[in-house]
Amino acid sequence: MSDETVEGLVTLTERTVNLVNQLSMPLVEVSLVIQKHVNQLMTTLTDHLEATGQTVGERVHSPWPVDDQQGPQDSTFALEKVMEIVDHQRMDILDTLIRVTLIEINASVIDALLALRQWEHLARTQLASAKGPGQLFSPLNIPDDW
Repeated sequence: MSDETVEGLVTLTERTVNLVNQLSMPLVEVSLVIQKHVNQLMTTLTDHLEATGQTVGERVHSPWPVDDQQGPQDSTFALEKVMEIVDHQRMDILDTLIRVTLIEINASVIDALLALRQWEHLARTQLASAKGPGQLFSPLNIPDDW
């Protein structure tokens, strides 16, 4: 990975952290935006891999495992209700920031996926420990050393 790529991915992380913190974005909203980008990038990558016969590592291709120490939860959330409550404008702002930054830094599909897999892992770890719908709307907890 070139210095320019690393610098670009640091820029992506800094901008995303700043926006998520500034808007106190709920876990569920960040998760939905990150998943949208991961799905789009995976479609592009899968098409390329099928056309070329190449392969990529598991860390690129699949979500990173979540260490769920609490075991499966019996909670069920009404997805329709959650989708009615999310702030679509706030999500659009994060979506635009990620999209524009990925274009600006000219990130490869694999580099972009790896950067977003980190965010996906952070969000999925917090989602796995959510015990109720209220926790879905708690701000995403970004570690200080992120």
